[in-house]
Amino acid sequence: MIRSIPTDPMVQRLIRDAQSASLSRRNVLTGAGISVAALSLAACSTGPATAKPTAAADKSSTDKNIKWDNWAAYLDEDADGKTHPTLDAFEKKSGIAVKYTVAVDDNNTYYGKVKDQLALGQNIGADLVCLTDWMVSRLIRFGYVQNFDLSKIPNATNLTPSLKNVDFDPGRTKSLPWQGGFAGICWNKDKVPGGLKSVDDLWDKSLKGRVGVLSEMRDTIGLIMLQDGVDISTKWADSKFDNAIDVFRKQVTDGQIRNIKGNAYLEDLKSEDTLAAICWSGDITVINTEAGDKWQFAIPEAGGTLWNDNFVIPIGSPKKSAAEELINYYYQPEVAAEVAAWVNYITPVVGAREAMQAINPALADNQLIFPDEKTLSNTKVFRTLTAAEESKFGAAFQAVLLGS
Repeated sequence: MIRSIPTDPMVQRLIRDAQSASLSRRNVLTGAGISVAALSLAACSTGPATAKPTAAADKSSTDKNIKWDNWAAYLDEDADGKTHPTLDAFEKKSGIAVKYTVAVDDNNTYYGKVKDQLALGQNIGADLVCLTDWMVSRLIRFGYVQNFDLSKIPNATNLTPSLKNVDFDPGRTKSLPWQGGFAGICWNKDKVPGGLKSVDDLWDKSLKGRVGVLSEMRDTIGLIMLQDGVDISTKWADSKFDNAIDVFRKQVTDGQIRNIKGNAYLEDLKSEDTLAAICWSGDITVINTEAGDKWQFAIPEAGGTLWNDNFVIPIGSPKKSAAEELINYYYQPEVAAEVAAWVNYITPVVGAREAMQAINPALADNQLIFPDEKTLSNTKVFRTLTAAEESKFGAAFQAVLLGS
């Protein structure tokens, strides 16, 4: 996830912790056909009732077509937004045809759609998926992903060393990071000329009814807890979470918060339905490129959250070798830099920063892509929750979403 390798032990620990954290990058509860009730149902899945499934036989040698499921705004695009230059280059070079699909709206809802097939070892229709650490941990625990043949992914040696051994996948035999990033605050620079410094600034009366927050519990509640002085990366009392939920509920009930969304929050910013929001770092660069330089992103003074998404090959995919070839391609520093220049998220590939110098030297110093020790020191990873905690805290968060 981090290109340059910090020497500070605290920062090294922070980056390592990011890989075992219970974080998700994006949720869409509104504006994308996903109901809160559906998310709640998916989140309540506890796992397989049968033995772990068996990996599908690999047919990559005879079938040169694969499907890659990913999040929105998470791969480089050409000027008209219709093609992906790096992916086009891979197809031409490899002879493998890739159907790239923006199919992941949320970790839980995606899992809810495919869990029954995964449990049976069936093909879910995707040969490669990018999901967040805590969901990848679940999939590995249940036996729902295939083991990599790392001899077919030699460029995996370019993975930032601090990410090579994580508690849910020691040695990275089943997952490899795709991108990482921050959750923080953003605002319309024309409408909020004074800017924002903290989460508390979102609750200013002048912004009543024009504030958006993320439907991802670990980012929205995580930022509120950080504002309250809680180190979300360590063990904290339930009361600390409850206090943050109380703040969240009050702002929703009082009408301060207008929208609770995932990717759809960008449309609210564009329409000025919301003027300030809890948001994801790279998204604000993308929206500024698409709709004019109107928005500013910042990590709050009290801290932001840090997360990572990962490649996995579903257990039922019959195209494992072809999927591994694609992963290997994206671990080339030059390719990783090209992707990072567009998505503006943290690349996990060593050498990408040097490669960025040839693409856009200014981006080599961009803290959203290549964060330094100072930037990282003001971010925290929402600690891994136990199953009981995830159920309890998730229910409390969803109760606010449902208006309880």
